[in-house]
Amino acid sequence: MLKQHLQLKLGQKLAPQQIQLMKLIQLHTLEFEEELERELEENPALEIAKEESKEDDYSSLEDSFETEGTESIETDFDVDQYLYDDEPSYKTSSSNYSSDDEEFDNESLLTEGQSLYDYLLEQIHLANINKEDLKIAEYLIGNLDTDGYLRREIKSIVDDLAFSQGIYTTKENVEDILENYVQKLDPPGVGARGLQECLLLQIEKKVSSDKAVSLAANILRHQFDALTNKHYNKIIQKYDIEEEDLKDALDEISKLSPKVGGNFDTQTITINQEIIPDFVIQVKDGQVIPMLNSKNAPTLRVSEEYKDILSTYSHDKNSAEHKQAALFIKQKLDAAKWYIDAINQRQNTLLQTITAIVKFQKDYFLTGDEKSLRPMILKDIADITGFDISTISRVVKSKYADTPNGIIYLKDLFSDSLTNDDGEEVSTKEIKMHLQEVISKENKRKPLTDDALVVILKEQGYNIARRTIAKYREQLNIPVARLRKEL
Repeated sequence: MLKQHLQLKLGQKLAPQQIQLMKLIQLHTLEFEEELERELEENPALEIAKEESKEDDYSSLEDSFETEGTESIETDFDVDQYLYDDEPSYKTSSSNYSSDDEEFDNESLLTEGQSLYDYLLEQIHLANINKEDLKIAEYLIGNLDTDGYLRREIKSIVDDLAFSQGIYTTKENVEDILENYVQKLDPPGVGARGLQECLLLQIEKKVSSDKAVSLAANILRHQFDALTNKHYNKIIQKYDIEEEDLKDALDEISKLSPKVGGNFDTQTITINQEIIPDFVIQVKDGQVIPMLNSKNAPTLRVSEEYKDILSTYSHDKNSAEHKQAALFIKQKLDAAKWYIDAINQRQNTLLQTITAIVKFQKDYFLTGDEKSLRPMILKDIADITGFDISTISRVVKSKYADTPNGIIYLKDLFSDSLTNDDGEEVSTKEIKMHLQEVISKENKRKPLTDDALVVILKEQGYNIARRTIAKYREQLNIPVARLRKEL
């Protein structure tokens, strides 16, 4: 038996404008420009107001909808609401581009060069090699990566040659072609199957009579593990040499390239990209003034032409086609208004967030000293602005600010805090700076271990565990003490 009953249910739904706003907020300046251009192309009811204009008088137009004895168009919206000048409430304060914007020069950003693959093919075609071996050599060259290495197993290449090229050969023959033809090509080291082989191929091209070169070749061939782990004493004892001899050999090895294909263009065309700051922060008379990049503040309005079209269709109350056209125009006008609102809210959100960040980190912007950075997390800015933490996260994502001390990445201003011996909260960035400073001044012949770093930082007032030191060191891309050792 069917029964009917009422049920109250509380739920949350994001309005389309809220979803649109969240997407817009996380875009940096270049992405925002692309998004704006796309929206302008898709919605003809939206346009950029290039010049400030006086408010248009639509009273006569509105009167035409209120003639006696006429009926309104049978739609689910009020035509009149779209026939006023919406510039005062929807326009933003500045134009889309500043007066000193330079024109985009495509030609200056494009460069073209020869690829490693083409360079090697030119050479192999000049070699004295039979037709089938040439095809194998070409296939090997085609399997080299951008650094010039052959990362694939020879057995896999033999199988591929049989299935895809119809060439039946042996693993030994492919290795012979690799070593006697491909690895003999320029640049030296190309076709290597690993770093050790790459460096050996390069060192063998040098004069072997030179003592340092000969020792370097022996070290690479027989003591590569000891070299990579910087076990210098083991190498000195193995070859019964002086420390100066090892220094000379290491100097020769340091001249070798681990990526011989790095000097070649792999995509033929490359584009140089630059960072466009999303915010501009100025310091005047001891005051820090945050501003939006002018490209984040376009002057938008609803198209007057679309208003006129809507007015025209509104006079015909009976035509189904005109009703359909009016509905279409209504959708475009709705979208335009929503988009303009979203742009305004985006600007307000960005400006309030950067203002809160500047207020929180005022000392840093005044001095430019990273040691002045206060511990700051997303929640701190969320509490000041009243926005949700997720909104703050979207604002700072991929955003940069142009400050008197250079362009900075907004996320770099955020850090956790630790309490020093004086009971003060200090930023983890400050601790990392001290850690980096201590390591930069260490004796490279006897680098400081993590335990020694714990003691030194404790003397400076930072009571940090050894595992925390190791974590910060890894975040700073500083290797362990053994690998920092130098002669």
